[in-house]
Amino acid sequence: MKHAGKARHAALKLIFVALILACALAAIGGCLRIERWAAIVVATLWLLFALFTFYFFRDPNARTPQDPGLVVAPGHGKVDLIEQLTESKVTGGPCHRVSIFLSVIDIHVQNAPISGKIAGVTRTNGQFMSALKSDCAAFNENVLIEFNSVETPGEKIGLKLIAGVLARRIVPFVEQGDELRRGERISLIQFGSRCDLFLPLTYQLKVNVGQKVVGGETVVAAKA
Repeated sequence: MKHAGKARHAALKLIFVALILACALAAIGGCLRIERWAAIVVATLWLLFALFTFYFFRDPNARTPQDPGLVVAPGHGKVDLIEQLTESKVTGGPCHRVSIFLSVIDIHVQNAPISGKIAGVTRTNGQFMSALKSDCAAFNENVLIEFNSVETPGEKIGLKLIAGVLARRIVPFVEQGDELRRGERISLIQFGSRCDLFLPLTYQLKVNVGQKVVGGETVVAAKA
């Protein structure tokens, strides 16, 4: 599948950097004649880091529903806010906002909520407040991805990928002009974070606050 393996590649890069640092510490320890147990501690910490990193960057294939008119969850996590607001950048007016919190143990690869064409990818620098706070979207570093729907010409939806205290890197896999199918991989946020989905009011929401969702699989909304 498209962009499969990118999360694992990111994991390997982090593990390799950590290995270099561990080897450097071991070499310094050898020069300073530090006890062997210190090297064992360093090696154990590196191994634990490697195992956690592989776990964190896991990336299963989504079993995406194919029925028309559906919007699927863009990320794995828990819906902790649903509201109506006015959003001018993408929808151009009143819309649904569905906010999904991704904890540090959730999968952090994101999926396309609809089939469509990427109308824009905009990065905004900002703070790194805790992603536990739903209002962090107004202040934190984020990447806004705009989708033009292929099922409903002229309709646009937005997906904002939001950094948190630990999530200091948002990695989009897509760029303006790309055409995607619902459920395809579109990005990676490294460590805890949040996804905000902006939908026109013509959609009927199918999720509730507190519900766990699976990226690329759980139906968030459908055409009313």
